[in-house]
Amino acid sequence: MIFSGEILPAVLIAIIADAIIGDPDRIWRRWPHPVVWFGALLRRLDGRLNDESEGFAMRRAKGVLALVLLLGVAALGGVLLQDLLSQLSFAPLWIGLAGSILLAQRSLYDHVARVRDALAQHGLAAARREIAMVVGRDPESLDEAALSRAAIETTAENFSDGVVAPVFWFCLLGLPGLVLYKAINTADSMIGHRSPRYEAFGWAAARLDDLVNLVPARLAGFLIALAVAVVGKNPVSAAAIMLRDARLHRSPNAGWPEAAMAGGLGIALAGPRRYGARVVEDPFLNPSGRRDIGAEDIDRALKVMAAACALEALLVALLALALA
Repeated sequence: MIFSGEILPAVLIAIIADAIIGDPDRIWRRWPHPVVWFGALLRRLDGRLNDESEGFAMRRAKGVLALVLLLGVAALGGVLLQDLLSQLSFAPLWIGLAGSILLAQRSLYDHVARVRDALAQHGLAAARREIAMVVGRDPESLDEAALSRAAIETTAENFSDGVVAPVFWFCLLGLPGLVLYKAINTADSMIGHRSPRYEAFGWAAARLDDLVNLVPARLAGFLIALAVAVVGKNPVSAAAIMLRDARLHRSPNAGWPEAAMAGGLGIALAGPRRYGARVVEDPFLNPSGRRDIGAEDIDRALKVMAAACALEALLVALLALALA
């Protein structure tokens, strides 16, 4: 299964289908998205197992158990679905269409484009309403530059964990790998943060998410560095800044695509930011870069992301040809 000539055509179909179709609202208003299923199961496990009156070690052990149960269900679903679709005529087509449901390139582009358009056409108040849909920061605390930074950072980070990582695990382990990755990523987003309720219970989800994103995040960074050529920037400079500054990010993975985007666009990203009542005092990535960022910079970041998606598709196509 690992990077097999059988699964790679399906992966390429998934990338193309997601780019064209995305996540149609008319479908997901009627049927729950698989990620919603993962979330519903995890909420049930959280309610049953996460007892705040217990000690740290016990709650961490129960978090491991919850993650194992979630991943067991996800793996079983992925294996059964791939076995079923493999028996159909034109199996790569059906496997690819199924896999496209769990990619996020079109939806990411569309969400960030709405922030760009709101800022350019309707001003800061409208853009704050849109940015609240894609980031966890307090939108009312964001001026134009901070809001634009948030949009560009989410473009870079989610290119990594919403596009490159799912494709990587799809290539490596087929639909089971893709489904497992999305289950891990969903668990991290729901319980993998350091709050009193989840610091122990979400420990395993956060650590496993770091692990499965280790290679994809670095690959995403290099794809972004190459893609900055579409906006007239120097890929070598972008890669050099990424290699220098990625480690400054609090995340072991998010710094790679974000630093590549910062270096490629000549802007400073990250830095101090507010999440509700909490202020995060992080250093800037590419600190000598421009900080007066606006809608035009969000537009350039989206062009870079689209080019990086095309480069990823080309890489999968070349692998498929090499293994055919």
